[in-house]
Amino acid sequence: MSAEYSDFLRQYLTVAIFAVVGIGLGATLLGIGRIFRPTRPQEQKYLVYESGVDPVGTGWSQSQIRYYIFALLFVLFDVEAVFLFPWATRLEEYGSFGLVEMLVFVAILALGLLYAWRKKVLRWV
Repeated sequence: MSAEYSDFLRQYLTVAIFAVVGIGLGATLLGIGRIFRPTRPQEQKYLVYESGVDPVGTGWSQSQIRYYIFALLFVLFDVEAVFLFPWATRLEEYGSFGLVEMLVFVAILALGLLYAWRKKVLRWV
């Protein structure tokens, strides 16, 4: 093996050693915690806690998928805003090509918003 190839493998060996030491340290500390922590099972520890109010009904309920889709749409348009701010600060350098590219980007996102609106996903029921 050449010296160049050996240095390459040595770098990966260093990373592997650090990974093994890190995983081993984490596992050791979790094991020590498991051995020394007090274990006193009580029925009230397993009750659902709702801001100091006694729970009513079961702790499990099915949520509508609409709320998750609403949250994902919020994240999508939040990311859009992250892309719009740097573009707006450097618009002069990008010129008309940058303007057209951003209009295409916003148009694609607007089509997604229109699709979600037509499917009545944006209704908060």
